[in-house]
Amino acid sequence: MTALTWDQVGERLYETGVDHGVLYQLDDTGSYVDGVAWNGLTTVTESPSGAESNKQYADNTVYVNLISAEEFGGTIEAFTYPDEFGQNDGTAEPTPGVALGQQGRRPFGLTYRTLMGNDTDGQNHGYKLHLVYGAQASPSEKAYGTVNDSPEAIAFSWEFSTTPVGVTDHNPVSLLTVDSTKVDEDDLATLEDILWGTASDDPRLPDPTEVLAIFTTGVVDVDLSEGANQPTFNNASGVITLPTVTGVQWKVGGTNKAPGAQPALSSGQSATVRATATSGFNLEGDDTWTFKRS
Repeated sequence: MTALTWDQVGERLYETGVDHGVLYQLDDTGSYVDGVAWNGLTTVTESPSGAESNKQYADNTVYVNLISAEEFGGTIEAFTYPDEFGQNDGTAEPTPGVALGQQGRRPFGLTYRTLMGNDTDGQNHGYKLHLVYGAQASPSEKAYGTVNDSPEAIAFSWEFSTTPVGVTDHNPVSLLTVDSTKVDEDDLATLEDILWGTASDDPRLPDPTEVLAIFTTGVVDVDLSEGANQPTFNNASGVITLPTVTGVQWKVGGTNKAPGAQPALSSGQSATVRATATSGFNLEGDDTWTFKRS
């Protein structure tokens, strides 16, 4: 058994910022291709909806609580947008520079990156990649105003809804998120090469099944359940001992530690041990323990 602790060093996490926006077009085969950079992206608001409670009563009590289907949509805000977004925003361009409104709206895919920070690394702690599938933009208002003594760039905004896409062994999804602090660096680089393109390959948005395959192939599970591969503590000596476990990096107080006996705790002193997975491994069971010398 372990006691809960709050706000340990290195664990005061937060998210901020948005960048690396990419727009993808849906082709006739259902693939998201022709990725283009979305410059001037300022805000992406994720707005899930649904999943509402609908209680059914029998025998004068709640018999079952049915939950409605969950949907995903959001809002994109930017100072500008790619020319290619016109076909997703109801615009056709029959000749360069001439655009027709009130046309069809093609579905699209979208990716963007948000930064992750903590109390030790600041905003350089990591980031999350957000992959959006089956998006469709709604008509939006564009307010053009006069230039004055306090000029501001026009901020464009589009609301979008989504149609989920299939993924093997899971329910259909519209949003997939990848956390750089928890996945293998090489696997992450593989995904980013696909999303952003390379010298030899055009950028595209892989389907969720392909993304999952990138991060699960060859991953080995490590059992850290009770009684297996866990750190031990001797209260009499105040010594925490970290076992040698393949695939585990130990942290004490947020700092990486090698396996073996750790410096003794003083009377009344406590320390938190956390297990993190190294490349190619996945931890199962407990991952945090707090010890206090009486």
